[in-house]
Amino acid sequence: MSACLISDLHLQENRPELTKAFKKFLVSHAANVDSLYILGDLFEAWIGDDYENDFIAEVKFELKRYASLGKKIYLMHGNRDFLLGDKFCHEIGGVLLDDPTTIKINHFKVILMHGDSLCTDDLDYQSFRTVVRDQTWKNDFLKKEISERIELAQSLREVSKVENKDKAYEIMDVNLMTVNEIFQKFKNDILIHGHTHRPKIHQEKYGTRYVLGDWGKEYYFLKINKTIEFINEKIE
Repeated sequence: MSACLISDLHLQENRPELTKAFKKFLVSHAANVDSLYILGDLFEAWIGDDYENDFIAEVKFELKRYASLGKKIYLMHGNRDFLLGDKFCHEIGGVLLDDPTTIKINHFKVILMHGDSLCTDDLDYQSFRTVVRDQTWKNDFLKKEISERIELAQSLREVSKVENKDKAYEIMDVNLMTVNEIFQKFKNDILIHGHTHRPKIHQEKYGTRYVLGDWGKEYYFLKINKTIEFINEKIE
């Protein structure tokens, strides 16, 4: 068994180079493995499975084509696309994972997370996360008209940009005590996550933590087979 793992693509209609890079990734690197794991923030924003435009249809088509080759697709919610639902996953032939999830690839026992729940020093964000991940809040949001949802999503992004602008670098990174608690809870010695946009391999007290990078001028992914490779390439 082999897999590629990615996170924080933030695909969006006004960044066609990201979609192009994703399509290229699917037919090159991801085509050589059995499974693809997308650990959150596939999209910059997601307002519900019932909304579609040409951009979303294009991404769905590429994922369905990948799944049709017999490949497995696993998705996890991010802080931008936590409203991705079963309808989207069914349409692309994917499976929605809990956060956190543990898996085994060959002899590697791995903990998978998006990573935002590890940033426990950011109290404002954790409070916001609790509100928007509540099922009642999500149900109420999805009942609104599409136009209102688009407006609200844009407003939330603007508020987030303003608030994060003045936050200390350390506050928006993971809390190491929280990280170590995750290692101890699941008793696996490999943790893979994204969210922080700070790609790096960390040797922590109880295991190795791989942080996937966001897609911008470069894209990052992990390839797990007999070994774990951390790879990044330029986006043209």
